[in-house]
Amino acid sequence: MLGETISHYRIIEKLGEGGMGVVYRALDTKLERTVAIKLLPPHLSADQEAKKRFVQEAKSASALDHPNICTIHEIDETEDGATFIAMACYDGPTLRERIDEGPLEIGETVDIARQIAAGLAKAHDNGIVHRDIKPSNIMFTTDEHVKIVDFGIAKLESATRITREGSTLGTAGYMSPEQAKGSEVGPATDVWAAGVIFYEMLTGAQPFKGDYEPAVIYSILNERPELLSALRNDIPVSLENLIEKALEKDLEKRFSDAEELRSALEEQREELSS
Repeated sequence: MLGETISHYRIIEKLGEGGMGVVYRALDTKLERTVAIKLLPPHLSADQEAKKRFVQEAKSASALDHPNICTIHEIDETEDGATFIAMACYDGPTLRERIDEGPLEIGETVDIARQIAAGLAKAHDNGIVHRDIKPSNIMFTTDEHVKIVDFGIAKLESATRITREGSTLGTAGYMSPEQAKGSEVGPATDVWAAGVIFYEMLTGAQPFKGDYEPAVIYSILNERPELLSALRNDIPVSLENLIEKALEKDLEKRFSDAEELRSALEEQREELSS
């Protein structure tokens, strides 16, 4: 693909590959800007359900105009019928790369968490649930702004389901209990995944562990994570309580959506500042 042109985008380099697409850095020859091109993999091109989900990503994300959400420029098809999305290209690292360097400072964690919650709140306000929030789907710009990317398995809550009933799309360690059981999910599922990320930012470890996916899911459904205060001694009680609430298995006790979570994080930031 390197050097080839898709529509008016000239492919420069491959950036990565996931279950729902291959991502390339490309030059927009019309507007002379660097973009990221996400192309449905060839082996999935004949899978109509995968293609619908891929298009759903573009429609979901392009409807969201928020500083903490990846900007989508357009969706189109190549001459041979392959679907692609052109989106903003960010040169900063992923949150996965940040966490792999070691636990983050408390103030930095709260600021990143607040930005993640703000982006998700915008999505939830528009009836969109991401359903695959994880560190590799959180990117940083060169000036340290958080960007949520990859709405590949997001769905409009009001839309007809395009995934099979009982499927558990997502990444095991970040699945909510309801998602792990294949139940209908809502904004609280993204809150849970965000809670897992916050825990991981502070400790460098996931709260729910296992050598195999079934063991991880068992842990999510049946076990309580190790207390944050047992892993590091500088965690404020109020922050520990906030993360525990985000990781409540009982939906009635969890933050109902990301706006409620964002509000709690704003209070946490003010408390840390004072």
